[in-house]
Amino acid sequence: MSIEVSDFIFNLGVATILSMIIGLEREIKKKPIGLKTCVVIGITSCLLTDVSIDAANHFAIPYEKPMDPLRLAAQIVSGIGFLGAGVILRRNNDIISGLTTAAIVWGAGAIGIACGAGFWMEAIISTCLIIISVEIFPIIFKWIGPKALTEKQLKVKIIVDNDEKMTEILKQMKQKGMKASKVRIKDVQEGTLQQMDLTILVNEKLYATDVYYELKQIKHVISVEMEAL
Repeated sequence: MSIEVSDFIFNLGVATILSMIIGLEREIKKKPIGLKTCVVIGITSCLLTDVSIDAANHFAIPYEKPMDPLRLAAQIVSGIGFLGAGVILRRNNDIISGLTTAAIVWGAGAIGIACGAGFWMEAIISTCLIIISVEIFPIIFKWIGPKALTEKQLKVKIIVDNDEKMTEILKQMKQKGMKASKVRIKDVQEGTLQQMDLTILVNEKLYATDVYYELKQIKHVISVEMEAL
């Protein structure tokens, strides 16, 4: 039986609203794929699913020419995979970003497929769970989870005037609550100065300017360059 026009419009309406909700979350966080992209993905996924089901019912001949009603829907998942891969970035500091956004894109497509197939309640529940997982769970885990969840990473470049004091500098950083990792040291200005490139973990409540000031106060530190990861 073909999908009625009223059902088709309702499916598209639900897909639009639900994909708009998860797209708005990305838009607020200024991510590369936001409100408009998620809405377009949700609507087109719903449309293709409806067309796939309707075409299978319309053109199939029982026992002679069977058709898969979700053939197009299966291709949606593959197509969205390429779109999601486009938002996953590897920056110069070897930090991978965009994984959550890519997953949200996949979720928008899945919600569109569910709405197109008529599984509205499942789509609504999934949308709520996605928002809770992305927004609420991280806050809860910061309260009850390990200390590592309340720390943020900073990439720091320090110029030192005495290579014999590098160990002392690292000890002072530790005393100030800064945990150093991925330390790289090299000579600059023909060996007269040394450069330390490292990633440090600090409490997320600290401002980057406070960390910068603390590092500048350490003896033998000439200059500090900092980047939030």
